[in-house]
Amino acid sequence: MIVPGGGLSLDGARWVAARTDFLVHINVLGRLFRGKMLAMLMQAHRAGQLKFFNTHAGLADKRTFKRFIGPLRHIKWVVYCKAPFAGPRQVLRYLSRYTHRVAISNRRLVAADDGAIAFRWKDYRINGPARWKTMRLHPHEFIRRFLIHVLPKGFHRIRHYGLFAGINRADNIATARALLGVAQPAGDPQKPQESPADAPRVLPCPCPHCGARMIVIETFARGCEPSWRPTPAGFDSS
Repeated sequence: MIVPGGGLSLDGARWVAARTDFLVHINVLGRLFRGKMLAMLMQAHRAGQLKFFNTHAGLADKRTFKRFIGPLRHIKWVVYCKAPFAGPRQVLRYLSRYTHRVAISNRRLVAADDGAIAFRWKDYRINGPARWKTMRLHPHEFIRRFLIHVLPKGFHRIRHYGLFAGINRADNIATARALLGVAQPAGDPQKPQESPADAPRVLPCPCPHCGARMIVIETFARGCEPSWRPTPAGFDSS
């Protein structure tokens, strides 16, 4: 995620302020998308996923396709940017559906068995409550459609560049604050002390039921089930 406002100079000695209406340089976006797109085309060609017909049938040959792709690496790609119709708040709402949500939420799932998976979907051609309909798909087809929303290898939903890059983020922020004359916030967390690798992680917030410290016993991805299960109540292990 790129945050507007400015950045450090190349030598790190001064702060370079950006225009108030500046977000990201379109030339940088053009080069980024050009590299990603051409790399994915080459990978798809090697995997035999591209089909060519008529006058383009010769591109099926590996060397011919490379000669065709070569000049595209030096062409300037233009990324068209314009102000959103409903303002930046609507853009953030749209992007948040893809950066912080899965392809389909649990509340849209109606039923599931070995034969089919039923889920609700919205028909935008219809207005009113009737736009919500139910679709049934074979589990294999449902999984295929779900995996379409998984990002390809090398892509990240949110990536920090420049000033907020993970490696030099702390040093860059400290330098920027010093150049801008901004005091260190009082609420900034201190550098955590190193602990043994096998030591349990302790959360800073207490348990809402007993007030004791909460210790992480397992970490699992969103949508997955934990492998650990609590001992049933009344179980006698003696």
